[in-house]
Amino acid sequence: MKAANKSLVFVLILICSVVGQQFRYDYTYFRNINGWLKLQEIPAIWQEARLRCRLEGSVLASPLDAALKSSMLSLITNKKSSCGIYTGIHALFSKGDFRSIEGVPLAKIPHDWADYEPDNAGGDENCILMYPDGNFADVNCTDTFQYVCYKKKTSTVAMSSCGSVDSEYTLSKETGNCYKFHKVPRTWSRAYMTCLAEGGYLTIINSQQEATFLKELFAKNPASHMVGRFWKDIAFIGLHDWNEHGEWLTINGETLPEAGYDKWSAGEPNNSTGGEYCGSIYRSALINDLWCGRPAPFICEKEPRSLLREHDDK
Repeated sequence: MKAANKSLVFVLILICSVVGQQFRYDYTYFRNINGWLKLQEIPAIWQEARLRCRLEGSVLASPLDAALKSSMLSLITNKKSSCGIYTGIHALFSKGDFRSIEGVPLAKIPHDWADYEPDNAGGDENCILMYPDGNFADVNCTDTFQYVCYKKKTSTVAMSSCGSVDSEYTLSKETGNCYKFHKVPRTWSRAYMTCLAEGGYLTIINSQQEATFLKELFAKNPASHMVGRFWKDIAFIGLHDWNEHGEWLTINGETLPEAGYDKWSAGEPNNSTGGEYCGSIYRSALINDLWCGRPAPFICEKEPRSLLREHDDK
């Protein structure tokens, strides 16, 4: 169950305001670049790498100068398994026109090519890889590689009462946790990924009190404030049938009674037309089963302390 610990939260907020280099515990602060880096060790295709970095509040790193390049390489120098890392340099919008995610053209980024590179093998190598020796190669963006996320320190980087630089999280005094309503629809799997990247999880309802808070949060996001053609009176939550088709558990493996809230909407779950294996709530906060692959709004929940830890300077 969730319990507020306001005094601890306020202490942590105070620490964050004093320690100006705090971002998230899973990133490392580098003084020479005045920013944070994180090596993502699970290989991904370029698009997934770009998205995960953005969801974490950073960007897919590019070696824009010697200091940033050196810091990025330091993360993989002693990893024998590394065969290179994706950079944020791409030519997805116009073949051959390579630019970083920040819009810096390749010609302005110091670089050397590996032997026989670039070769645009197959006519579809639109992403740039950096080898452990610092040399570049063009690769297919659907190949999987490790990558580094980068957050530049600015005067606007500051932790909120929710222990996040994301100002859209709202602290509930009743539960002690923070919540964010995502108006941009995603599939259930993408919603799950998004919440984890933000330091939280798809919300798990543990009480009627929490359900009431979510109902009020939903009301603050009327359909008229959502852009696009999708169902705007439903939102994904952290509930799934775990591919057993009939047994509903939270993403933490609890039954609904164990979690503390099991109020389904009338006639639900009904697996309408088949494939409704993911959990959601209506604006009433009553539970519904929904198609996992159909994009919908969703609600993330996080503990205020989830991203906080003293950083290690380098």
